[in-house]
Amino acid sequence: MGSRVMKLSQKLPFLATFLCICLNTATITIASSANERQVYIVYMGEVQEERTILMDAHHSLLTETIGDEKIARDSKIHSYGRSFNGFAARLLPHEAELLSKKEGVISVFPNRVQHLLTTRSWDFIGVRKELKRNYLIESNIIVGLLDTGVWIESKSFNDKGLGPPPRKWKGTCVKGVNFTGCNKKVIGAQYFDINQRITPEEATPVDTEGHGTHTASTAAGIAVEGASLYGIGEGTARGGVPSARIASYKVCWGIGCEDVNILAGFDAAIDDGVDIISASIGGMARSLTQDPIAIGSFHAAKKGILTVCAGGNEGPDMETIQNVAPWILTVAASTTDRRLEAIVKLGNGDTISGMAINTYEPQKEFYPLTSGAHAGNVSGDILGNVSACDIGTLSADKVKGKIVFCQGAGSETIIQDLGGIGTIMTYNDNPDFAAAPATMGSYVSFGGGQRIEKYINSTSSAQAVIYKTRAVNAVGPAIASFSSRGPQALCPAILKPDLAAPGVNILAAYSGLTTLTGQEDDQRVVDYNIASGTSMACPHVSGAAAFVKSFHPNWSPAAIKSALMTTTKRMKIKPVGAELASGSGLIRPMAALHPGLVYDVDTTSYLSYLCKQGYKDSDIALLMGSKSFNCSNIPQAKGADGLNYPSMHVQVNSTESTISATFYREVTNVGFPISVYKATVKPPKGLSISVTPDILIFNHLYQKLCFKVTVTGGFSLRKSWYLSGSLTWTDFRHRVRSPIFVSPYTTLYS
Repeated sequence: MGSRVMKLSQKLPFLATFLCICLNTATITIASSANERQVYIVYMGEVQEERTILMDAHHSLLTETIGDEKIARDSKIHSYGRSFNGFAARLLPHEAELLSKKEGVISVFPNRVQHLLTTRSWDFIGVRKELKRNYLIESNIIVGLLDTGVWIESKSFNDKGLGPPPRKWKGTCVKGVNFTGCNKKVIGAQYFDINQRITPEEATPVDTEGHGTHTASTAAGIAVEGASLYGIGEGTARGGVPSARIASYKVCWGIGCEDVNILAGFDAAIDDGVDIISASIGGMARSLTQDPIAIGSFHAAKKGILTVCAGGNEGPDMETIQNVAPWILTVAASTTDRRLEAIVKLGNGDTISGMAINTYEPQKEFYPLTSGAHAGNVSGDILGNVSACDIGTLSADKVKGKIVFCQGAGSETIIQDLGGIGTIMTYNDNPDFAAAPATMGSYVSFGGGQRIEKYINSTSSAQAVIYKTRAVNAVGPAIASFSSRGPQALCPAILKPDLAAPGVNILAAYSGLTTLTGQEDDQRVVDYNIASGTSMACPHVSGAAAFVKSFHPNWSPAAIKSALMTTTKRMKIKPVGAELASGSGLIRPMAALHPGLVYDVDTTSYLSYLCKQGYKDSDIALLMGSKSFNCSNIPQAKGADGLNYPSMHVQVNSTESTISATFYREVTNVGFPISVYKATVKPPKGLSISVTPDILIFNHLYQKLCFKVTVTGGFSLRKSWYLSGSLTWTDFRHRVRSPIFVSPYTTLYS
């Protein structure tokens, strides 16, 4: 995981600001010395006792393990007991090993740091401002966000016209520095610093990063007309459920998002009464019983709460998808039909299209232009690539007052420090998202960069100007280059991501306690900012899920997830293997209101799946809060995946030449009481798909019918690698589509 993050930051240094605030920290263990105590999480499953009794039990367990009551008391830093059972403590590695063998303990794992992974976007996916809403139910829906906090002063969180919080709400509002309280829109705000890393001045639920405010307003912000970033992207900024309430759980700080804080956020949110949990956080894939997001979302699902998570920003590399637990709705990031263009004009009249969030209006017709190669520091040894404008390679005298062309990204602060007026940087030949340079700047393709360099070399008085960014129409949607891809080995039968949503160039509310770029010397403090990442795609789906729930308040988390997945728009992505980038396709919230059929999953089905995956009976018993559990006593998971999932995925060994995989599925009729659905299949190349029965006849609402899908044939994955197909049930008024995907087996994380 760490090597992947380094690889990404080397390619795109500016992504740390726009895609994941704490990218440089990656996923790290807080300490690793065998003689030094580090924070471990001891996970013990379902709550079975009063919290005070649990706390005493945690202390006794620690004392028994460590052998000294005082050290045991001092080592425990937090007890989880509102929604699940567990605690966090500072332990030596051998103590953690001893604890992991104690009766009642499911897992013991080290605390890690995970990373944080609009005017137009909701219109783009069909959710118009004027559409008919179920306001009474919507205003009783609570969206909980695990993020960097919230800037309640934003216009997006105005509570005018809202009544008191829903009666089910049991949460609290914690005051702190720059945060005097909540309102009827943001009804809850808490912060978690279990590992005690912040100063008293930082102990506040307020958002000092901007990320949490951006995601919260995207999911559930009210409509704010005339929102823009210095006039860029002007329009009405709004969330998916403008009347819904927001509960903010600050679990991410400057260092990142520690496991102990994430679990505490889930523990509180579930008990507080939220309806949807949105977590734009991700990290290294781990066992489902050692991953705080998988653990928290499992207990949320048991209480009827859907958890929506970002899929990660490590694309376009394969096998990078995160948050893959089957009860999580995992989101990829797509572009929209809008491109943010910052045009570069050269002194010879040539114009080159660039992409950037350039907020600066040029004050002159042209500025002097040079390049890193021409502005090199000739005195002393130069360490670094002068053409890329690496730090220490340029002469301030040759840069001051000029626009500088650099072969590479992320050098604008270097040019600014040397007195340069602006920077032109190369990214790649198909840039698909815009970043905000610290000064006047634009990112151009390699081809555009060659034209600029040729012009500079042709004259002794090169000139250029960079125009302020403008929004232009673009062909869309496409999966963003940074969006993480499958396949994944943790739950190999489950196709992840589940679906895609807008995550590129999203305008949403921002914190007044940070700057546009997050850099201290940046003077631009903004009400609304443009950002990109699966962090931005995630709250679109969280808002869409809340929107569906407002019309179907009794639907289970799995039913809502199914409705969103089976009504998507399939995305055409090259090369083959589109489903590994987009899942089922681009979200269509309006279609999800009337999906026709849903693939529902209850807790027993998840337990059956865990049995099939090889999890121990004792661990599953603790998950459920039961004294005992035996996999042989519940229906055995059948088929290739063993779960009633809306998509179908099989991984095969690349040396195999034939395949025979069977999927068992059950659909629930949520369309018309009397209806007949016919199966239509599109088999992958070289394979055949049979559906038995291929006609489903429903006589009433909520009737459940089963069918079997068999994929067979001969092929060579060495030639094809990824094979895409689909099954669509239709009654000529609904289209219920499931991707069927075949990929090579991956050993990553296994």
